[in-house]
Amino acid sequence: MNLTVPNSDRSRAEKLVILPVDHAPKAIFRVPGARRRILILGIGSLANNLCSVLVSRSRVFTDVIGFLSKESAQVGTELSGVKILGTMDQLLSVVERDRVDTIAVCLEDRRAVLPVQVLLDLKGMGVDIWDGNHLYEEESGRLSIDDLKPSAIIFSREFKRGIVVRTIKRSMDLLIAVVGLVVILPLLAVIGLFIKLDSPGPIFYRQVRVGLRAQPYMIWKFRSMFTDAEKAGARWTSERDPRISRVGWYLRKWRLDELPQLINVIHGEMSLVGPRPERPVFVQELRSVIPFYDLRHVVRPGITGWAQTQFRYGASAEDSHVKLQYDLYYVKYLSLRLDLRILIETIRVILRGEGAR
Repeated sequence: MNLTVPNSDRSRAEKLVILPVDHAPKAIFRVPGARRRILILGIGSLANNLCSVLVSRSRVFTDVIGFLSKESAQVGTELSGVKILGTMDQLLSVVERDRVDTIAVCLEDRRAVLPVQVLLDLKGMGVDIWDGNHLYEEESGRLSIDDLKPSAIIFSREFKRGIVVRTIKRSMDLLIAVVGLVVILPLLAVIGLFIKLDSPGPIFYRQVRVGLRAQPYMIWKFRSMFTDAEKAGARWTSERDPRISRVGWYLRKWRLDELPQLINVIHGEMSLVGPRPERPVFVQELRSVIPFYDLRHVVRPGITGWAQTQFRYGASAEDSHVKLQYDLYYVKYLSLRLDLRILIETIRVILRGEGAR
């Protein structure tokens, strides 16, 4: 009995190519606890920043193997002390040669140069494929705002605060603020006495700050500067600032000047944890030069925050640029667990006197 293969099936059979077993892709496994070997696709600012974070943290379990570039002219040069190993079309060979188990995609324009099929094959082989922005956030605890596209925020599943989290957070703020004020009343009286004895002027200092939804409000603080400190106008606080009084220096070192802000928490103008509020004059300056700056105003400002526990005292536009990256990380991943971590970190910062100015 003769079987006839239809022409359509014959044409499909002729196109079918069976790879020899020797050419089948090999699965890649990373032993738990072994060093993660990362290859970065791209050589732009995001790739450079990610590499700098990975290298500076000197993590025991991470090795940055190198970069891949779009152009062959950069191959062999270094970026952040790490070599550019090849071009995008050499991705598979570099992964196999250098035993790469993690790839970070940091390409500015992915439509034209992203090796999609190779990445799919590598994914099937067990290689971890990360978006560069996501890996940067995980490793640094901040958002790379200069490399972030608006669509990444618009379509993000984060940047949302459920009603349950908001209700619990506000209830805890109110409870702790009321109890805290009652408990520390004797301490407040002693601080007020020292301020009066040290320099003439009021005990408390009230100043306009920008809060939730960019609305202005009056913040309460213990006065730590001389009364004529800003007769020449507002300016950033500097190290060994002559405007700070003797008592004020100690108040700032141990963050005691912030205690009256519990009043703002009770009024609902602030939270215990959140981005630190800025003055309107600085907000106008910063929102014009820092992308996504106003996103920090979608939550209540805090007495302490993620940026305060992770970065030094901000006293310039450049420092504010970095601190905003931490603030937006907090806004994006806001949770009660993160708040608790920040409060614990704040105790450590206060006890060590870090970042005071």
